[in-house]
Amino acid sequence: MTINLYSLSQDGLTDLLKSWGEPAFRAKQLWSWLYENPVASFDAMTNLSKPLRTRLQNETTLGVLEMVAEQSSHDGTLKRLYRLDDGQLIESVVMPYDDDRRTACISTQAGCAMGCVFCATGQMGFARHLTAAEIIEQAVRFARDLHGQGERLSNVVLMGMGEPFHNYDASVTAIRRLMSDLGIGARHITVSTVGLVPQIRRFAGEGLQVKLAISLHAATDAERTALLPINKRWPLADLMAACREYVEKSGRRITFEWAAIQGKNDSLEQAHTLGGLLKGMLCHVNIIPLNPTGGYGLGPSAAERIEQFIAILDSYGVSATVRVRRGIDIDAGCGQLKANVILRGSSANTPDSAL
Repeated sequence: MTINLYSLSQDGLTDLLKSWGEPAFRAKQLWSWLYENPVASFDAMTNLSKPLRTRLQNETTLGVLEMVAEQSSHDGTLKRLYRLDDGQLIESVVMPYDDDRRTACISTQAGCAMGCVFCATGQMGFARHLTAAEIIEQAVRFARDLHGQGERLSNVVLMGMGEPFHNYDASVTAIRRLMSDLGIGARHITVSTVGLVPQIRRFAGEGLQVKLAISLHAATDAERTALLPINKRWPLADLMAACREYVEKSGRRITFEWAAIQGKNDSLEQAHTLGGLLKGMLCHVNIIPLNPTGGYGLGPSAAERIEQFIAILDSYGVSATVRVRRGIDIDAGCGQLKANVILRGSSANTPDSAL
């Protein structure tokens, strides 16, 4: 059976090479080629002996992700669609910023079971959880490419396809490995959840200094349930209690994500309700003009309305900023590239008369 090297911890890698009769320093050299000076082939691992490289080539693999499609934006955003070894498709994005940040947005599931109505991934349903190795390999791929360009991956957000807290153990394992293996600082990692209350409370006890983001998007139960069905299971009162407990226990500020949808959740009344809901909490509201999807008919809020919304939140002592929209020209929204590739694939086998 072929061994995926990204599925091994550093100790596991040491044990593997020891079982092959290799000295301990070989494991450190191989580790460096995987994470510190990442390369795409065993032939590039020039300080390993040729017999060892040959055995690695025959018995192990540098990951399992097969790139199916890639799109690049005029703003430098790069999006990739990968096929897993069982045929499932996932997406990853890397976004460059003017302050030299290079942020990877990675997936934790193939599909998603949360059913958020404005999300392309939510519209396609859930297939399976990713392993920790499949999660971290997405970041490694970008880190490897950036390293070849003389740059480095500085930030990682678990905001791609899937709900990280629905795949809790693998997501937390991947977060720890992003820190220990890739050297990404805890405060440069963000995990996003739609509001799985028991997992938020559990995460507060992990002792991790990573950032927590909550996909909120509405300030009343009726409006939030219409957008995020998970609100039926854990309504706002339960969610806010868990968030306040998280802040108290961890000492960390929470970010609330707010997809600004024109005519849906951008009213001044909604802003006042949100301000009252969050008043006094150590938090920040990240307003994201909606990235439209084919399965949801509404569009982003106007810039003027968002400015008014932010001003009202400020009157409650709640800070808010607008996230810069990235990759709008390349299906950069979660699940959009996968949906379009699947659509094109099915259309290619559809008679013209049915189009």
